[in-house]
Amino acid sequence: MSLPTMTGVGRLVDDPELRFTQSGKAVANIRLAFNSRRLNQQTQQWEDGDTFWVHGTVWEKLAEHATETLAKGMEVVVTGELRTEQWEKDGQKNSRPALLIRSIGPNLAYATAQVTKASTQQNGAQQQRPAPQQRPQVQNRQAPPQDDPWATGPNGNEPPF
Repeated sequence: MSLPTMTGVGRLVDDPELRFTQSGKAVANIRLAFNSRRLNQQTQQWEDGDTFWVHGTVWEKLAEHATETLAKGMEVVVTGELRTEQWEKDGQKNSRPALLIRSIGPNLAYATAQVTKASTQQNGAQQQRPAPQQRPQVQNRQAPPQDDPWATGPNGNEPPF
């Protein structure tokens, strides 16, 4: 039997935390909150419903990319497998929901992103990218470059398709 898969829109509670295993594999912890916000028709005010808190784990290149790209407070679209983490501390058994993240990215309904495809070497291994100077911020939409044929059509308003 396989683990249940979850796809949802959530918000990062903290910056992703990157570390490396003894064997050199990258792993990042990502804390997420999902809530059911709805408009109260009587008061015309938004109300928060239940909140589902989950600790996410992401591995290898996805861990490095998520750490470089995402920051606390960002709304993200995430897919992964739900599981239960269990541990014992001071004789007490503890458990919490966890998410093994398979894909994650910013929700473009509230942010813009500039995507750079990770380059690969001939053997398929990914090349090391330089560390970013700072975390990207949510940006306002910028005008497309003048020489971009897909940005505007012949009349200046529509793409050429």
